[in-house]
Parts: sequence; C-alpha cells; structure tokens
Amino acid sequence: MRTIKRLYSFAGRYWALMILNYFCLISVTAISVAWPQLKRLIIDKCFIGKDYHLFPYYAGILVATAVINAVLWFTAIYLTELISQRTVYDLRNRLFDHIQRLSFSYHDEAETGQLISRSTSDIDTIRQFFSEGTIHMVTNVFLVIGIVCVSFYSNWRLASVSMCIVPFLVLSVYRFRQQVGPLFSSVQDQIGKMTAAIQQNLMGIRVVKAFAREDFEISKFADQARELQDRAISASRVQAKYQPIMDLLASVGLVLVLWYGGFMVIHKQMTIGTLVAFYDYIVLIVWPVRILGYVVMIAQWAAASGERVFEILDTHPETHLKDGHMELKDCVGEVEFRNLAFGYAEGNRVLSDVNIKVRPGEMVAIVGATGSGKSTIINLIPRFYDVTDGAVLVDGVDIRKYRLSSLRRHIGIVSQETFLFGDSVRENIAYGNPNASMEEIKEAAKSANIHEFIMSLPDKYETKIGERGVNLSGGQKQRVAIARALLMNPPILILDDSTSSVDTETEALIQQALETLMESRTTFVVAQRVSTIKKADKIVVLRDGQVVETGTHDDLLSKSGEYSEIYRMQFRTQEVPNLSAESRNVD
Repeated sequence: MRTIKRLYSFAGRYWALMILNYFCLISVTAISVAWPQLKRLIIDKCFIGKDYHLFPYYAGILVATAVINAVLWFTAIYLTELISQRTVYDLRNRLFDHIQRLSFSYHDEAETGQLISRSTSDIDTIRQFFSEGTIHMVTNVFLVIGIVCVSFYSNWRLASVSMCIVPFLVLSVYRFRQQVGPLFSSVQDQIGKMTAAIQQNLMGIRVVKAFAREDFEISKFADQARELQDRAISASRVQAKYQPIMDLLASVGLVLVLWYGGFMVIHKQMTIGTLVAFYDYIVLIVWPVRILGYVVMIAQWAAASGERVFEILDTHPETHLKDGHMELKDCVGEVEFRNLAFGYAEGNRVLSDVNIKVRPGEMVAIVGATGSGKSTIINLIPRFYDVTDGAVLVDGVDIRKYRLSSLRRHIGIVSQETFLFGDSVRENIAYGNPNASMEEIKEAAKSANIHEFIMSLPDKYETKIGERGVNLSGGQKQRVAIARALLMNPPILILDDSTSSVDTETEALIQQALETLMESRTTFVVAQRVSTIKKADKIVVLRDGQVVETGTHDDLLSKSGEYSEIYRMQFRTQEVPNLSAESRNVD
C-alpha cells in the first residue's frame, strides 16, 4: 500500500479531474444498485399489484437511467484514461530526467536493459493500474457496499444468509494476494533481465556474427525467455487456483438466495419482486467477486513495478556529486590537480598524491601503462567522478563550487569510445552547440578534416548516419566527434586517444588542424602515438596511479626513466617502422 499511495501522489496534480471521475464512477454504481429496485417495483406493483398504469413511468425511468448511465460511463472511462496517461507521462519523464542526472558511477554498475525495462514495461504496468485498476476498484468497492446496504435494508434475514460467504471471499483474496505478489515481482525482474539480454545482443551483433555465435546467443536468450515463461506460468497457476474458488463461493450465495428466498416467498414473508431484486444483487455481486482477483493482480503488478521505478528515483542524482553554486564565466583554462586521490570503490585507490598544474593554452600529454589511471584523471576534470581527497581546480577555484552544467559547457571532450546518435551528420556535430550556424558547423568539420567526406554523402550534412554511426568508419566517426567538440569552442579540450582509430595520413591532417586550435585552449591528450606526444608542452607519466615523471619529450628521454621505458616499448616502432624487421634480420 505504501508503494500504491506513492504512485497516486503523482496523480495528485489532477485532483479536480479525479473528483469528477470518482463522481461519475460512483453515480454509475448507484444506478446499478437502483435498477433491481426498479424491477422490484415493476413486478410487485405493476404485475402482482396490477397497477398497469404505472408501468410506462417505471419503463421511462429505466430508459432514462440507461441513457444517463451510458453518458456517465463514457465520461468516467475517458477521464480515467486521461488521468492515467497524464500521470504516466509525468512519471515517465520524471524517471528519464532522473536517469540523465545519475552519476557515472551509477551507470557503470547499472544494466542498460534493466533501465530500459523500467522505463517502458514497468511504466506501462503502472498505466494499466491507473486505467483499468481504478475503474474496477472504485466501481466494485462501491457496488459491494451499495448491494450490502440495500440488501440488509430490504430484508436483513435473507441478506444475512446470502452474505455469509463474504468472510470466505475476503480470506481467499487475502491468501491470493500473499502468494501472487512475490511471483509478479519475480516476473518483472525477469522481464528486465531478458530486456538486458536483448540489448546486449543487439549492441554486440557484429561480434556475434564475426565469431559465428548466433546459435549460442539464441540458446542464451531462449533460457531467459523460458525462465520468464516459467515464472509467468507459476503466477497464472495461482490465479487459476483462486479464481474458481471465488466463483464457487459466489454461486453458493446465489443458491442460498434461491433456497431461503423461495421459502420466504412461499410463506408470504417476502414478495416475488424482492426475491428477484435479491437474485439480481447476487448476480451483480458475482462480477465484483470475480474481478476482485484481477484488481488485486493489477495492484500487485503495479506495486512491483512501482518499487522498481522508485528504486531509481530514490537514487540521488549525481551520487555524492553536490551541485555547486558558482557560474564559470570567462574561463581562461588554468587547471590544477592538488594533492589529488581517487578510488572507484572505498579503500581501492586508483590515483593518489597527484599534483599537476597546467597553464592556460598548454597541451598536456598523459602517458602510462594500461591501468595506470590515464583516462581516470581526465574524467575528474568535468566531474564525471568526484575526487576522494584533494581537489581539481579550474581558474584557481575548486570545481565542486561550480555548477555542473556551467563547468561542462567549458570543456570539450572526444572520448576513446566514440558515440554518435542515429541523426544527421549536422545534428551530431551541433550536439554540444545546437544554435550554431551552418557555416560554423562546416568550419568545425573542415578543421577536423571531415568536410570533404560529408559533401560526398547523398544528403551531405543532412545524411542520417545510422544507429551509433554504423554507416561511418572508425576514423570518420572520430573526426565527426572531434568536429562536435571543436564547435563548442571550449577553453579546455580533452582528447582521450582521439586519433587511435585513424590512419597516419588522416592523423597528420587532424593534428595540423588541431595545432592552430590548441594555441588558445588548454588541452589534455591521452595518446598512443608518438607524433602527438612530441608536440605536447608537458608530458605527465603515470604509474600505478601516481605521477612519476613530468617534462617535455626530449627532457624525459634524456633522464632514461619511466618515460624512456614506455617510449622504447610502445612508441619507438612508430618512428622506425622497419625496426622490427631489421631486428629479425639481425637475429
């Protein structure tokens, strides 16, 4: 009930529509309860009492109430759907907005498929509860209350006999809810796992085909689907067991009415019209009894889905990243790492005792062995993660004091894993600066050496590049990403191995364009090519998360230290292409 109440809090803003909707539903229920009484009057007064002149009036009342009932039903169904759609619209947008603001650390651990499932399947389950569940819950609750009250008012003895089944019905519903609740939660969890399996397969479909693992993936998905089937069948089995029990109890009540009511009619203790009305009431109450299990089922589905949705909403946005209060204006690009330490998990330091100061306009190359912390250190600049100890300063101010949006607007990033949206080339380049003119977009593309290629496409800059840029090569995607970063014209630029997927000729053209652009901005480069590193104003060498050397290329080579070893192992062959062959010849 706590989860259901919380779900209803999202519908609170539509309270006026809800009041009108409840009025319509209660009015419909009142008409349903009144109809058997009209039948009683027609039978007792017109047919038994032979007051035939009253029949047209009663018939007219039946027709009028039928028309009113139809109008009320239309209004109630429309309002119910309107409220449910608006409520779910708000909830879905709130959830998506929240997911966008969750920290990198959250997304590092969360399964994308689970997030998709909760944003789609779970939200739709909640919508079903607000639409179908609300109608059935309100009408059936008031219908049962109305029938019980009118029945006891009409003949308390027959009502007592016929309603003796109610405690057994309540017990059945209670036990049904206890058993079916956990089953529905497990079904929703399995839907999330199956969605995750689909999402991972589609994202890695090229790998699947490259290794001819289609049969393996089909088998793996079949296992997930089979598990979902088994859990759903288990829930249906419980439902199939309790639904006939509820129907049986309702039928017992009907038999009791005919038996005891017939006895009372024979002994002149009750009129035939009253017996017919009681019969109608038992028939009417069968529907709420039958649907009660369905309402409980929908509520259980909604509660399970609501808990999964609220689990995300209750996760604090940008976990432990409190937004600052300062706006970063007129950024000159001075960056300093002061006594910095960082760990993704408590007690596990990835970086420690890092002290680096970068002047505005400097180009800094960060090198080191795999796992030394190169990508981690640049991810701290835009506050994708927060430092564990120490501070990162931009223009002499701790970046935690800046608003996140303000800070990130001044940082251009080309990540190692290039991601492009399935929109046009123009939209991808202008993603960070949507108000840019077409000329500015073209200039950024020219600077990234991608303009000529774009002009060769069928629709030029309006060409759709496919999901994740599937229609582009790796080098082309990276050049589009570089153009996207350059269009922002940020004072701080981060290139995380941004030229690793381009050939030597393309890299040379990109570097030539970047040299001019880097003159007025602070640039951090995580590079795997010596041509990039040589042009750096400062090279920072990392080992096991610590800065072991800092200097220029020539200075560090002359020291014969860590950089010299890395250069000899990783970079020297780039300068002497035939070195390996010569070595083999000597051997």
